[in-house]
Amino acid sequence: MSAALLEWYDAHARVLPWRVPPGSGERADPYRVWLSEVMLQQTTVAAVKDYFATFTRLWPTVEALAAAKDEDVMARWAGLGYYARARNLLKCARVVAGRGGYPDTAEGLRELPGIGPYTSAAIAAIAFQRPEVVVDGNVERVMARLHAVQQPLPAAKPVLTAHAAALTPQRRPGDYAQAVMDLGATICTPKSPACGICPWRAPCVARAEGIAAELPRKTPKKPKPVRLGHAYVIRRADGAYLLERRPARGLLGGMLGWPGAEWRETAAEPAPPVEAALEEIGEVRHTFTHFHLILRVHAGRAEAEAPEGLHWERLAPAALPTVMRKAYDLAATSPALNVAGD
Repeated sequence: MSAALLEWYDAHARVLPWRVPPGSGERADPYRVWLSEVMLQQTTVAAVKDYFATFTRLWPTVEALAAAKDEDVMARWAGLGYYARARNLLKCARVVAGRGGYPDTAEGLRELPGIGPYTSAAIAAIAFQRPEVVVDGNVERVMARLHAVQQPLPAAKPVLTAHAAALTPQRRPGDYAQAVMDLGATICTPKSPACGICPWRAPCVARAEGIAAELPRKTPKKPKPVRLGHAYVIRRADGAYLLERRPARGLLGGMLGWPGAEWRETAAEPAPPVEAALEEIGEVRHTFTHFHLILRVHAGRAEAEAPEGLHWERLAPAALPTVMRKAYDLAATSPALNVAGD
């Protein structure tokens, strides 16, 4: 079965900027493999491509990334989400640069900051041709259908991993790992799988039973709670904005943001951070992993010294995390801020 899948992959592999084409004879660059795998956590290939191109242009090696300023890397990561990944990216780059390269085993890779079981297995297989079992959401879906596993996720993970391990070959393990992921991404898709052109259609139990589209089953998630907050978008006459740098640890750690109240289930309007003529101009909504956020946005002008913990800065909006960029985009349309007319 692995041979059949590799034959399919040789003909149909996705062309991705971090990938070595099958049959090319090239060796995968561990830096590019690692960077792409970290970026792809909880994110789509389409969303990652431009970020990957920017990072590899600005920092083409792990040594270059290790030498970069934290704020520069965080600014380039803005919008990609899950910002702890960016902080761990820098920590990991500095460890790797300090030791002179990446470990070439999954066990060694797991000792690096921000690298867990999946990422270590993927890097070991793709960059170092170790026969590791690489299991992401695509692989779980393929295995659940191939073996008609009825147990819902996440409880079914050990069973699906065991099925994946039984198929992982000693030969071309990196290509095989990418082949299963490509199969899930392009043919064995969540909805309307294209079973007729699947290289594993014959042995697939779920296809034979007509239940492929129903698998994998998932345990229903609990509804996410809603939190409320306030954001103050305040602009000075010279075009600088009043900003905070969020603490290194925690949500949006190390990122730029608007001053405001802590996000809670109930949020009283806090006092403005500086004396200013402010208007509440509306609200923005954003969903994090564990909760939904409704952020009430206040905008206006001020000429004042920045309080402790805040600073005035000319802003490149692209450096803001997504929820803060949403607040900026709303404020930019407001006469209270008058961004468009300046």
